[in-house]
Amino acid sequence: MRIGMGYDVHKLGPDRDLILGGVKIPYELGLIGHSDADCLVHAVMDSILGAAAMGDIGQHFPDTDPAYKGADSLALMAHVKEMVRAAGWRIGNIDATIIAQRPKMAPYIPEMRRLMAEVLEIDVDRINVKATTEEGLGFTGEGLGIACQSIALLESQEV
Repeated sequence: MRIGMGYDVHKLGPDRDLILGGVKIPYELGLIGHSDADCLVHAVMDSILGAAAMGDIGQHFPDTDPAYKGADSLALMAHVKEMVRAAGWRIGNIDATIIAQRPKMAPYIPEMRRLMAEVLEIDVDRINVKATTEEGLGFTGEGLGIACQSIALLESQEV
């Protein structure tokens, strides 16, 4: 078994969609980034890559590459899944946290879990997503951005 951690953050700004866990969330601001800026999926991908000792998403999908401009992060996640499978690993479970003052995430979490589980080809009960605020403190508490953390457990396919 191996454990990896992931962390990602994006600024909030106008004229962008707010996409987390592949779900488009109605909100007046969206996450700014080279791809769709889905920091939840990015954190999950980094935790999976970290557990497999395969670098990070910036190494595999650099923001300097125009091929990833506006990319769907769930499509990138599918690629990460294939990479770790080819290296002999399967996903045991994932636990992720969204850190955002607003909007409220609870109504969207079941769909986030379903979409990511579908892409990763794991049972939905192997992926947990939760959300918290920072009580108005820091950049997330001030509504300037959203941060996400993830931990992934990988198991050898040989077991």
